[in-house]
Amino acid sequence: MKHRPALMALVLAAVAAFSVGKSAHNKDVFAAQKASDTTASAPGTTAQYTPDGKLKLPVGFRRWVFIGAPTTPNALNDGEANFPEFHHVYVEAKNLDVYLKTGSFPEGTILVKELTRVLNPTFPDGSRTEPSGRGFFNGELNGIDASVKDTKRFAKTNGWGYFTFGHHPMPYARSASESSASECAGCHSANVAKTDMTWVQFYPLLRDKPTP
Repeated sequence: MKHRPALMALVLAAVAAFSVGKSAHNKDVFAAQKASDTTASAPGTTAQYTPDGKLKLPVGFRRWVFIGAPTTPNALNDGEANFPEFHHVYVEAKNLDVYLKTGSFPEGTILVKELTRVLNPTFPDGSRTEPSGRGFFNGELNGIDASVKDTKRFAKTNGWGYFTFGHHPMPYARSASESSASECAGCHSANVAKTDMTWVQFYPLLRDKPTP
């Protein structure tokens, strides 16, 4: 009976030590899980290249976030528009989220631009009449381009590389070499270098950053 207080003290000490150890373990597990979650959700890239450095045609991009579709039809540009089609532009949600928070796209971002012709024009300006009124409407698919942000790989063109998989109906090329600066990057550098080499002014989702 005389030893009971001492025994009880030892038991309480052991319980306390176990609790502290368990708490520390739980904190370590939580920290590791948090780090794992951060790594898993951190923006990365889906850009894939062939052994000789060509960009592979992105897959699944039509399920990405659609940010806009400007158009400059031939009929409004003396019949010689540089891009006479609608530009359907897509970006992955994870990279859009970063842009909306920071005003800059993260490394590895891909912007995909799929072109569609103007639907069967019936007026000299390239428009036609539909139940909704006279205007321009999407016709057949007619090409696809992509740009990739990689400040190391594309250091000579302000951190972005530009690729064309064909300006024609499907099927598109499966891979593409980087376009020369005179074809794409030069125009972007001259006009939109201050907005991460992106024509933000044409896309309300990027320009105005609306909230749902």
